[in-house]
Amino acid sequence: MFAQADRPCKQNKKSPTRRCGVLGFYQETPVMDFLDLDCPTKILFGANAFEQLGEAISNWGCRRAMIVSDPGIVALGYPEKARTLLKAQGMDSILYTGVHENPSSDDVIHGVEAAKQWQPDLLIGLGGGSSMDCAKGMNFVYTNGGAIQDYWGIGKAEKPMLPMVAIPTTAGTGSETQSFALISDAETHVKMACGDQKATCRLAILDPVLTVTQPNRLTALTGIDAIAHAVETMVTTKRNEKSLHFSQRAWQLLAKNFPLVLENPKDLEARGGMQMGACLAGIAIENSMLGATHALANPLTAHYGIVHGQAIATMLPHVIRFNAKTMESDYALLAELAAENSPIITGASSDQLATFISGLIQKAELVGDLRSQSVEQSLLPQLAEDANKQWTKQFNPRTVETEDLLSLYQQAF
Repeated sequence: MFAQADRPCKQNKKSPTRRCGVLGFYQETPVMDFLDLDCPTKILFGANAFEQLGEAISNWGCRRAMIVSDPGIVALGYPEKARTLLKAQGMDSILYTGVHENPSSDDVIHGVEAAKQWQPDLLIGLGGGSSMDCAKGMNFVYTNGGAIQDYWGIGKAEKPMLPMVAIPTTAGTGSETQSFALISDAETHVKMACGDQKATCRLAILDPVLTVTQPNRLTALTGIDAIAHAVETMVTTKRNEKSLHFSQRAWQLLAKNFPLVLENPKDLEARGGMQMGACLAGIAIENSMLGATHALANPLTAHYGIVHGQAIATMLPHVIRFNAKTMESDYALLAELAAENSPIITGASSDQLATFISGLIQKAELVGDLRSQSVEQSLLPQLAEDANKQWTKQFNPRTVETEDLLSLYQQAF
């Protein structure tokens, strides 16, 4: 299944370019060589793969693209570069930059209003998970009408949707290979998972060069989120042979490369490993869902504005120890896989895994407790009630009710 990612690349006789390393990314502008990762989204992966944007979609028949991004990414010049690449293939484009962290229904509404004026036949999500999710959310409403709240759930889009390209500039959410848009209701702040196979991106371009410009804190926040995806998908009740394969492969890449990018943010090989790991974890999510860690994290963001990656970092070790009662062997396997590149792990057990991840959190300079983040102990019961309403809670390997979630918050306090 990973043959093209792990073996030397096929050479293009007209324009040969060699890949380097087991990840298979390029030292220079790549030839058109898509990875076969057994998912609906085509993956173009490699250093400077971004340069292939126009050529990769030149036969789609699209003429009017809308690029969805945020002001920070615009300042880096990536969206304008994308417009140039599209223009070279005869495609006109505009930018929508009204994306905020944890995109809301308001972001989607404003984006759809802009889309109605431009009338695009192609959407491009360029940036972090927020940009990609917002683009997907816009696609639901622009093509099928109504409000984004109408698509909360699975398979509620009745009409075809526009083709989409995802170009992540972070290594975290894996949104590029998922059919879900995560959008927060602007009034209730509830995070809605809107899923439909028609929302799956047709192409994802993974270029580790685009991730080098990330601030160190963003690298830490997105990286720990990707790690949580690999760990949670490993044990969910919906896991299957396919998801387990991707969970383990993602974990190996992330556990190895996360410390490396923290130590040397310009390490392109490690950046590529993180980006591919996040992508593979995204495929695992698509096949197995997530668990209690995300259920606990979302209320912390909704009530206290704690950034998602930080909320995940605070709760993940505690959830591992809670789930270990029934998932010890699975967690032990992850510890064993990480031990291949980490002298910190001295045995294969859930405790070693939780300790290893706590060490990564500390190395990333993220906070490991709730008290330090101004969470009020008196509100923990309310947070637990909200966590109990989260969609991902139902896929946790151990049944979690409000009292269990409260206990986990208390342990993290």
